[in-house]
Amino acid sequence: MASAAAWPTPSGPSSWRPARRTASTSRWSSTAEPAERTVPAGGRPSAQRASPPQTPPPPDGLLEIAVIAKAHGLTGEVSVRPVSNNADRFEPSARFDTPAGELTLTAARPHGDRWLMRFAEVAGREAAVALAGCPLWAAPVDDPAELWVHELIGSVVVDQHGVDRGRVAAVRDNPASDLLELDAGHLVPLAFVTGSGAGRIDVDVPDGLFDLNG
Repeated sequence: MASAAAWPTPSGPSSWRPARRTASTSRWSSTAEPAERTVPAGGRPSAQRASPPQTPPPPDGLLEIAVIAKAHGLTGEVSVRPVSNNADRFEPSARFDTPAGELTLTAARPHGDRWLMRFAEVAGREAAVALAGCPLWAAPVDDPAELWVHELIGSVVVDQHGVDRGRVAAVRDNPASDLLELDAGHLVPLAFVTGSGAGRIDVDVPDGLFDLNG
């Protein structure tokens, strides 16, 4: 369980307020804390999510799943900014580690580009207000059909001819297929990924792709 030093317990008052932050809406880079953002192995994104704001880094072995944005209403419901694009994460009874202690999800529903959630440990508006800016952490889910963005960053990209094309510096959202942005500036659609693991990504790309960009 993570330390609760930075946030009060959900039932307690707080004078803490997060600093205002800005974040890119289209680019996931190596500067982000470990966060759950997946893309299908075939490359077509299942959802587009804004890059997460800066939050405390998760404990070892956990990923940032979402961030509580603010209280919603008077009964303890909160508006949550998702980091994960896996809706299964937000099923009732899901449990999250946070800097304030464990939270147990009792209800969740989409609300625009956010989710409205209730937690068993959050009894009213005052407790909900106290959790503004608090990250929700959980262990990774093993799904061979998904590529993990945080694992792609820094990997070496090797084409079908065995040529090292550089390292992944960021993953960019794109309607047709998310794009690997390499440190040399090349953009490689994830649809061309044929395998990944151990810090390496294999791609089979059309001839001339690396001459067209970068």
